[in-house]
Amino acid sequence: MTETRLLDDRYEVGALIGRGGMADVHRGRDTRLGREVAIKLLRRDLARDPMFQTRFRREAQAVAGLNHPAIVSVYDTGEEQLGTDAESASGLKVPFIVMEYVDGRTLRDLLASDEVSFDQAVDYALGVLSALSYSHRMSIVHRDIKPANVMVTADGSIKVMDFGIARALADSAATMTQTQAVVGTAQYLSPEQARGENVDVRSDLYSAGCLLFELLTGRPPFVGDSAVSVAYQHVGEDALAPSALNDDVPAAFDPLLAKALQKDRENRFQDAAAFAHALREAREGVPYSDDPAEAPTQLIGTAAAAAGLDESEAATEALSLPSAETSALPTHDSSDPTVAMTAAAPHATTPEDSWHEDSAHEDSGHTIGAHARERSPYEKRRRRAWIIVFTLVTLLVVGGGGWFVWNWSQQIQAQNVRVEVPAVEGMTQTDAQNALLAENLRIAEIVEEFSDDVESGFAIGTRPGEGESLRVDSAVVLLISKGPSSVTIPDLAGATESSARATLEELGLEVETEMKEENSATVPADRVIRTNPAAGDPVAGGSTVELTLSTGMVSVPDLLSGLTVEEAEELLSDPAYGLNITVNEVENAVVSPGTIVDQSPEPGNDIEQGGTVTVDVAVAPPSPTPSPTPTEEESEEPSESPSADESPSESEAPSESPSEDD
Repeated sequence: MTETRLLDDRYEVGALIGRGGMADVHRGRDTRLGREVAIKLLRRDLARDPMFQTRFRREAQAVAGLNHPAIVSVYDTGEEQLGTDAESASGLKVPFIVMEYVDGRTLRDLLASDEVSFDQAVDYALGVLSALSYSHRMSIVHRDIKPANVMVTADGSIKVMDFGIARALADSAATMTQTQAVVGTAQYLSPEQARGENVDVRSDLYSAGCLLFELLTGRPPFVGDSAVSVAYQHVGEDALAPSALNDDVPAAFDPLLAKALQKDRENRFQDAAAFAHALREAREGVPYSDDPAEAPTQLIGTAAAAAGLDESEAATEALSLPSAETSALPTHDSSDPTVAMTAAAPHATTPEDSWHEDSAHEDSGHTIGAHARERSPYEKRRRRAWIIVFTLVTLLVVGGGGWFVWNWSQQIQAQNVRVEVPAVEGMTQTDAQNALLAENLRIAEIVEEFSDDVESGFAIGTRPGEGESLRVDSAVVLLISKGPSSVTIPDLAGATESSARATLEELGLEVETEMKEENSATVPADRVIRTNPAAGDPVAGGSTVELTLSTGMVSVPDLLSGLTVEEAEELLSDPAYGLNITVNEVENAVVSPGTIVDQSPEPGNDIEQGGTVTVDVAVAPPSPTPSPTPTEEESEEPSESPSADESPSESEAPSESPSEDD
């Protein structure tokens, strides 16, 4: 049975439910609170890259202070240690984010399956604008609004997620990554992002306009064969009217999206609330206009179209209609302004009509006083109607004003509630953030500073400091230690690269990405030979240290030729080489016997540590045995045996003497 993976002794990691450009998202469970969560883990292949580490931590910082029903909540952050052995090459710290688990589908999936109706498109866009309005108030720009980053829950609610490239407004000028690649997705990129300029809240509203366009028409406003061609269209071309691509889209949405997709951000909606208001008006059939004076004309034109009149006739009817009589008509639905306007028109009396009636009465011999007495019931009804209308308007104004004043006073009272800055010194960065958020304080910035008293990665304190009395939602700067300002380089000889890197980073030092390699007879392969600066040297905190690693090889010396075997053995067994020797004798009549005349491998070549060098040693050749010549044989025969001529005389001499005696 597979062992359950547990993060921070609390979060069980379940099945993979999503994968992005820099992180994997798993379904998980908080064992302490017993709730389902989503766990976002930085991909292991990117864990060594400081740029992705920074982007991942920025997402946690950006969303940690956002608490809105249309934004995916972040519960906790931390780091997972991969590998428990200090010498393990996989001993990396991989950051993770614990988020709210959302059971739903992304807008991208709904669009792909063609499951978005007109009313749903407007509702979804309003939900996104609500989330942006809140994040913008909290000084966070999302910078990557697109269908894949918007979830729709089972009840139709909206959840905006993936603040991986979000930035605070104070830092929004940095629109390029370290590789100078434009941040964002091409189909929803604002013109200023495509040009590499700084971004602000209006950049998010442009992307929201692209999202609304796709929800209404089923396709983004600009399409092309490549991301570059789409980016060029965002900068230099105008989008088609959505009603031209989808007959079900009312024409009132054309000027709305034309406003949202303006190239110059000064001509767009300036905030999400204005965009949302215009979107609601467009759903009611009121086209957007930059000129406020055109709004009544737009309403009249809409009413005229419904009643079959031209705009001039509808305007005349509207201007001639007494408001009291309009409100007194019982046979028409007051909720329909067109019906109320056209039905009440025959009962309207213009000043000119009254003047003609008075003249006619005067011509027939009636006095003005008599005429006034004849019209007194009408005048009373009219006066009574005006009094009622005035009273209602007064009550509405007074009631609305009272509600506004009460609401304003409550907001002021809530804003004036004061809290004390908690003590965070010695806490981890995550715990310090949670402590500040628990007191309803907003983390404006996280600043790293050197500290001789606080370990690297832990909180030094805050600005304003501990115990200071602040208003709720006040901005606080969190100070995180980078370790002591002066650090002594430790002795890392023989350590693995990963353990040496971890040791240096814990001391607040950085490690050079390019490693040097050298041959070594004593240090195993891929282990540290030395550091630069050297071990024991004091350096400033944050300094960069260069590691030199062993190749596990030894260079064969080139001084063996001409040495004796004993001298070569002494040289190769030196700790600088640590090599063995094998002797191979070869006959050589020129070189003195016992002298090395050749070696293998050749001088300067690399061999493994403890390898063997074969040397050829000269030995004297054997002396040749000469062949005997005929002259030599003849000269040697007398010495070996007497010749045939001399033998008789020599043998006869002793035999003659006894015969003479006889």
